[in-house]
Amino acid sequence: MLLLPHFSTKPHLLFSSLSSSSSSLRPRLPKFPFYPAYFTKSPSCPSIACHVSTTGGGGAAQMESSASVDSVTHDLKNQRLDTETETDGGDESKMTKKLKALEDLNWDHSFVRELPGDPRIDSIPREVLHACYTKVSPSAEVENPQLVAWSESVADSLELDPKEFERPDFPLFFSGATPLAGAVPYAQCYGGHQFGMWAGQLGDGRAITLGEILNSKLERWELQLKGAGKTPYSRFADGLAVLRSSIREFLCSEAMHFLGIPTTRALCLVTTGKFVTRDMFYDGNPKEEPGAIVCRVAQSFLRFGSYQIHASRGQEDLDIVRTLADYAIRHHFRHIENMNKSESLSFSTGDEDHSVVDLTSNKYAAWAVEVAERTASLVAQWQGVGFTHGVLNTDNMSILGLTIDYGPFGFLDAFDPSFTPNTTDLPGRRYCFANQPDIGLWNIAQFSTTLAAAKLIDDKEANYVMERYGTKFMDEYQAIMTKKLGLPKYNKQIISKLLNNMAVDKVDYTNFFRALSNVKADPSIPEDELLVPLKAVLLDIGKERKEAWISWVLSYIQELLSSGISDEERKALMNSVNPKYVLRNYLCQSAIDAAELGDFGEVRRLLKLMERPYDEQPGMEKYARLPPAWAYRPGVCMLSCSS
Repeated sequence: MLLLPHFSTKPHLLFSSLSSSSSSLRPRLPKFPFYPAYFTKSPSCPSIACHVSTTGGGGAAQMESSASVDSVTHDLKNQRLDTETETDGGDESKMTKKLKALEDLNWDHSFVRELPGDPRIDSIPREVLHACYTKVSPSAEVENPQLVAWSESVADSLELDPKEFERPDFPLFFSGATPLAGAVPYAQCYGGHQFGMWAGQLGDGRAITLGEILNSKLERWELQLKGAGKTPYSRFADGLAVLRSSIREFLCSEAMHFLGIPTTRALCLVTTGKFVTRDMFYDGNPKEEPGAIVCRVAQSFLRFGSYQIHASRGQEDLDIVRTLADYAIRHHFRHIENMNKSESLSFSTGDEDHSVVDLTSNKYAAWAVEVAERTASLVAQWQGVGFTHGVLNTDNMSILGLTIDYGPFGFLDAFDPSFTPNTTDLPGRRYCFANQPDIGLWNIAQFSTTLAAAKLIDDKEANYVMERYGTKFMDEYQAIMTKKLGLPKYNKQIISKLLNNMAVDKVDYTNFFRALSNVKADPSIPEDELLVPLKAVLLDIGKERKEAWISWVLSYIQELLSSGISDEERKALMNSVNPKYVLRNYLCQSAIDAAELGDFGEVRRLLKLMERPYDEQPGMEKYARLPPAWAYRPGVCMLSCSS
């Protein structure tokens, strides 16, 4: 079911022809050669038939260019606003971190202060014009709310005293029933492409941002309540969230962080004490479910769609695109604001006219390149752990390169490149696992088109942004897969053959790579013993398939022999990048089933488990098991967009 806005809009002509062959912006999509060809095409999921040009100045020049652009990109896992810190006793190596009570949080409201807002403050669903946000207060009904779980790691980033979570009024603050002192709540306005179609205004329909917290390191953290009530962007919905979807978002936000993948975070999860009516399968059988609210945390919740909505409204709102770009660069890409000509970030486009893109002459081009590279790195990391987002609409794409909006996500169990966890996506599998790299570029193309419409970048710069996405993705993906296999260098043939074998035999993605570290680089091992280390993951394969796997293992061992490291060292390195535990959907469902009966113990156990996904954790082995038969029922392995 395509989610369309309540009101009709007339998008600018640019937005009604984004995929047109007449467009001057042509994303040059690389061929991603790591899945069997018969898995990477689906009749309802158009691909962009173009290629990334990586020529332009020869191999050495290309490597230098790549390194220069990479140097612009901040550490994806440690995005910081500034490096200033408070010091203790004059010793600059020590940093004072005074834990705070809720009343002492250092609020800042740059988003509200610096960007145009809606003059109205009511929550009536409507089209909001010429504004980036609407001030609105949480309105979810609450009755004896309870704290389900909280993240020590996020609390530490906010420098919030752990004792605050013991306060009897804590659930009242984080259900929105009691206003937090210093907060200035608002809902953000944005638009987006949903399943490839421009959907007009979308916005925060059930998320209300409380404001921004600055910690002692001057890191900026936005706090947002998801499920806190209606906003002008709610359309026909009630603005509420149910416990099952809130548990999934809370746990997966934290699980992804501890896997080392950029993501929004979750501070806490509370129940509202009220019930919410939901028709999970859209089959005319709604039921009441427990309501809940997650406090999401990110340095920014700006999305591609935050820019698209204003460009779509024509000339009068294009200035807002520039204002919003300036805001993002000023607060979240400060290194770009401070670029100068001495950095010499100039690159040949590889076109026939030998034109050059100079990133130092246009901060918006440099910014767009970094957004593209962060996005490419993010998608590569998803592919590495077998994560499928499920709803890669442009309104679900973070400008910071964060995983955002956890709906019908899923980690691969049996390896299937065409897997989608989204029932809405089933007809065309547009957002299936294998398509994520292509869709990432498609979304970057829409973002680049938006900036070009606002005259922030020209066509050559826009095309270069898309080239950089393709190059960055391939570099990151190849590096990740090389590490996962413990190889001394990237070997396309070995990796492609492995993924083909895994797809044919439906091998568990997570468990296979963990088991692979047990293979010894010993060419004298008899053939009938080669598959012993993989016995637990190569289930029910016949003689022909055993021969295929033996052939692959022999090639793999030969490649390992050139690495020059011991089996023990390689095993440790492989286990540091191949998790033993991922948040499989059936694990979420087990926690949800118990929580809906009032037992939150499993939610908390899963949270602790996912904080150390690469460790063996003796006694917790059951959480690494293959899904049971019941895990494949609807509502567990697959969910709808609005679940």
